[in-house]
Amino acid sequence: MADQDPRDFATARCPGPGVKELFAADTHPVPDLYATDSWRYLGSEPLAAHRYTSRAFFEAEKAKMWPRIWQFAAREEELPEPGDHVVYENLGKSFLLVRQQDGSIRTFWNVCLHRGRKLRLDSGSASEFECPFHGFTWNPDGSLKRIPCRWDFAHLEDRDMSLPEVRTARFAGYVFINEDGKAPPIEKYLHPLPEHFARWRFEECFTALWVGKVIKANWKAVSEAFMEAWHSIVTHPQILAFTGDANTRYSLWGDHVNLALTPSGVLSPHIADTASQQDVIDAITAGFRGGEGAANLRLKEGEIARPVLAAINRQRVLGDLGYDTSDVFDAEVIDNWTYNVFPNFAPWGSFIANIVYRWRPWPDENATLMEVRLLGRKPKDGPMPPAAEMRFLGEDEPWTTVTEWGALGAVFEQDMANLPYVQEGLRSSPNDRVELGNYQESRIRHFHTTLDKYLSGEL
Repeated sequence: MADQDPRDFATARCPGPGVKELFAADTHPVPDLYATDSWRYLGSEPLAAHRYTSRAFFEAEKAKMWPRIWQFAAREEELPEPGDHVVYENLGKSFLLVRQQDGSIRTFWNVCLHRGRKLRLDSGSASEFECPFHGFTWNPDGSLKRIPCRWDFAHLEDRDMSLPEVRTARFAGYVFINEDGKAPPIEKYLHPLPEHFARWRFEECFTALWVGKVIKANWKAVSEAFMEAWHSIVTHPQILAFTGDANTRYSLWGDHVNLALTPSGVLSPHIADTASQQDVIDAITAGFRGGEGAANLRLKEGEIARPVLAAINRQRVLGDLGYDTSDVFDAEVIDNWTYNVFPNFAPWGSFIANIVYRWRPWPDENATLMEVRLLGRKPKDGPMPPAAEMRFLGEDEPWTTVTEWGALGAVFEQDMANLPYVQEGLRSSPNDRVELGNYQESRIRHFHTTLDKYLSGEL
């Protein structure tokens, strides 16, 4: 295999149907936008293990990468009305996202310009932002409203005391901020997400469940656990009966966006010779995403599980809410479309009640705040439900304590159980090398290629 032509990596697959074959067999036409593959060979060199453990490397990320990128800071439904605000924090910096009277969202540094106290500790709603220390007060648009004992600050002009603003952008219900104001426009940064997501209308969705927990591993190691699917054979054996793990299609675009499209409603190529189509139904209906509505379903002779499940989901996730389903293809109501936006944001695509990941260093190179949101879709003619607040799990609270997401909790618990030991292993690496697969782990290599561009000043 060492002499294999790199062009062959994108077509080397396990036996069994891959995305191309499943698209060809779909019960509805798949638009060319999604059918077209996008992958490139990025080399086979190992990564240095110290990228995950070195304080110096972590500090370089803080100085050269984090201020430059667009950070996912909030969902629109978190601040529906004027004066509603979200406190977003990362790496010791605090920001205040505020809904304005005209419906726009502006972001300010969450810092009093008098003595530096944070203006707000929590998200909420307010008609003004008064500092709890001395009472300096600002309007929701960041303009200065009041200085107690104004006579003692004759040297300050109101126009110079507006809260410093942070660049803000919105996309599909997501709100992003850019600290230094130098990032490319959000549409360019996210390419091709705007075109892909336009069909799925995420602005109609809301945060139905939001859970966070601190994981004792570097933020990159945690995020990379969700960049490839082939670990399922050992880490998640219970999903093999309905997940085409090793036949995932990986796509890479530009510097900032990639995708793992993992087939669902199919047998894993690892067990395809030992399981049946009814096994697919029985496994996915055991509390997993995409299997709701098919409990106790018995397939007819010769019936295939995937289109049957897709038809049920098409009605359940769209039709029952009043949406037209006439052109919705199977893959967008059953498969796992796991996009990744550099550096720490992973929104799942398609019409299924979607998953959103975010990873933040917490507070240093050895720990990460892992956040998982589940998005629901509002009824077509109904109001937007309020956003769920984040439930913060303690160190001794497993992901399975969150009963609302059913069997997903066990999957997350399996992932997180690996990660502290990944971090310990990386710290004791005897050769300072991390080896990657050329195709199935290409999203990880894509991530590190982009990170190096930021650290070198190329981006």
